[in-house]
Amino acid sequence: MLTKNNENQPKVELVLIENLVKKDHILRKIDEYIDFNFIYDLVEDKYYLDNGRPSVDPVVLFKIILIGYLFGIRSERRLIEEIHHNVAYRWFLGYGLEDKIPGASTISQNRRRRFTGTDIFEKIFDNIVGQAIKHKLITGKVMYVDSTHIKANANIGKFTNEQVEVALPEYVDELEKAVTEAREAHGQKELKKNKKLWK
Repeated sequence: MLTKNNENQPKVELVLIENLVKKDHILRKIDEYIDFNFIYDLVEDKYYLDNGRPSVDPVVLFKIILIGYLFGIRSERRLIEEIHHNVAYRWFLGYGLEDKIPGASTISQNRRRRFTGTDIFEKIFDNIVGQAIKHKLITGKVMYVDSTHIKANANIGKFTNEQVEVALPEYVDELEKAVTEAREAHGQKELKKNKKLWK
């Protein structure tokens, strides 16, 4: 029998975002085992404590970059668009279905200005990899000191320590390239070159 859905949008529904994220989603494993609170201590001296505009929570900022890195999203504009539509990403970042996601330029400017000339990204990545090894999410026989990407294999329950082509510094360079290309496409000047984020 042919069934037609005659429901019209919008309709009001009471939902828990928690119930919309698959139980075996990789971000659930990361959320369960990785404590991101160490980031606050690492970045504290990069923020004014008592004046200025409210910032994007630094843990959220780095989780956004981690999502892009893990899922191979090479543009901050695309990354923010994906987060806007993806329930699992929203849940991982602590955003509800109607919460406003920070703009791509906010993420880009924080990444480019606040952390330029530091090794904060590297320290954060290394800490996360260390925690993942400790909790046996990945094997720990070799821990790459150049912040090489740890790649999950096809079985969500097993992880392998595998060197892949795109290291974290290269990923951030790709984000920078995407910003430049987007500005050129809109007839804007290229942003001033910053020092590398890596020492």
